[in-house]
Amino acid sequence: MKKTVVGLLTLVLLAASFTACGKKAGIPVAGSATAEDMLTLIPKNVQSVFVIDVHRGMNIPFVDKALKTGEAAEKYKEAIAKIGLDPQKDVYFAAIGIAQTVDAEGKSIPQGAGVINLKYDPDKILEQIKKENPEIKEEVYEGVKIFTVPEKEGAPMFGAFLDASNAALGTEAGVKAVIDVMKGKAESVVKNAEIMKLVKTGNTKALVWNITTFTPEQINKMTETTPMLASLKSLQAATMYIDDKNKGLQIEIKALSSDAAKNKEIADMLTGFKALGAMGSSEKPEIGEFLNKIEISSSPDNVKLFVDMPEALLEKLGQDMEKQVKSKLEGLKPAEEPPAEDVVKEID
Repeated sequence: MKKTVVGLLTLVLLAASFTACGKKAGIPVAGSATAEDMLTLIPKNVQSVFVIDVHRGMNIPFVDKALKTGEAAEKYKEAIAKIGLDPQKDVYFAAIGIAQTVDAEGKSIPQGAGVINLKYDPDKILEQIKKENPEIKEEVYEGVKIFTVPEKEGAPMFGAFLDASNAALGTEAGVKAVIDVMKGKAESVVKNAEIMKLVKTGNTKALVWNITTFTPEQINKMTETTPMLASLKSLQAATMYIDDKNKGLQIEIKALSSDAAKNKEIADMLTGFKALGAMGSSEKPEIGEFLNKIEISSSPDNVKLFVDMPEALLEKLGQDMEKQVKSKLEGLKPAEEPPAEDVVKEID
């Protein structure tokens, strides 16, 4: 009897292990999806991918504090009441895919869309969008309703509620490309060998991560228009991640290149810029403190920039930024006209 039970358990465990090994990432389901599952809705032809763990990011202690104190707290509550959606509880991931297209004049135009993984009521959100944007237009593409919000200046924004767990927002071509992937009419970036090779070696558990690949034409154009960037001739791709560590944030940016000498040139150039910035930061000690946290290094296959920012420094930088924004907004206000009685007195 014991042997039979052990045999059955062994078969179950073997079956489970084969199932886990053979499992493919599916359409992301809110609450159970992983960061890499988000790639299944991003088109294959993109050159840049961003993935954001929104749920974790919105619940970092200093973010939570910022949302629930001061003026932001009331606005945050109002936004939740309007759309029936709490970003801290109901939004899980966001993935953005960007591709470069060329128009009739030969100009490079970015096309793309962001996919948001969340628990939501599409009807309630659309109702609120229509209240704030009465001119909204709707069309059906591949059985999915796409809504267009015209912009007073610039290109319009397109959005679509893909299913019960995902919504898309971006350019028209970008949103339609995401729908094509969801409908099985086009392949996802999971089939892009160049990007997926970098995904496998990247920090996909981070709060935010990005992979960007470059074509030789893009690099040539970049270095031709900006001679100072000539050392980037061998650049092939770049990776980035932001993660919440040690009660602060860690940021890593890598420029991937196979030219060791050029990599050292770039690292030396960045170190020079850092030194110049430090010299000019005497009036703002927090900027100097930030620059001191930046580590720059090179290796035969990359140039790396790494920053480890403690929470206290983040708060200082945030407060300084807030002061600058308020100061600029005050400067944009029209001058107040003196009361009519004062004008009469001056005339007299």
